[in-house]
Amino acid sequence: MFSGETLVLLGKSGGGKSVFLRHLIGLMRPLSGSITFEHEEITTLDERALEPVRRRIGMLFQDGALFDSMNVFDNVAFPLRERGEKNPATIAQKVAESLAMVNMTGHDKKMPVNLSGGMRKRVALARAIISPPSVILYDEPTAGLDPIVSDSINKLIRHLQKELHVTSIVVTHDMVSCFHIADRVALLDQGRIYFVGSPEELKSTTDPVIRDFVDGRSGETIY
Repeated sequence: MFSGETLVLLGKSGGGKSVFLRHLIGLMRPLSGSITFEHEEITTLDERALEPVRRRIGMLFQDGALFDSMNVFDNVAFPLRERGEKNPATIAQKVAESLAMVNMTGHDKKMPVNLSGGMRKRVALARAIISPPSVILYDEPTAGLDPIVSDSINKLIRHLQKELHVTSIVVTHDMVSCFHIADRVALLDQGRIYFVGSPEELKSTTDPVIRDFVDGRSGETIY
């Protein structure tokens, strides 16, 4: 990947895209192959050695993965406290900055159950950027959201890329999102990267495998 770019990873459901993200952050271990983060091989690192790497990577899980027993403030503050930050003023300042960056100021006392789907994604993203990271991984950031909320999330991904100068990998099935946010696009097919190129190259290709995915054709005949 190129530093500062947004790479969109496409592929069929169950094709391994989310698993790929979990390998990148060390939540799963590959059976073979290599993963290099900032010139360091991470597949052989133990949990202690992985901690500094994970601090540089923010992860937005598909469902947000908020703690239902914690309010918005405590959810966003969780990574800071886990890493030993004890100063209440520092925590409050960083939480406020993160919530402001995702347009969630004033919602810090709410519980996750009282948030809409889009708001949950924004809070989860505020938690992911509080360090702040050099890389953000997004797992289906617009899944389950209506087109208007999806558009706001897409704009937020672009805004954070420019504001934080982060490198982003976005797993999605949403072709509208893909063409809105991608600097480059990769297509995963049968466990391998089948295509890598610009959104313009994706749109113009005549490759039948890629065209079926982009155009939403199953190739099945229904009798």
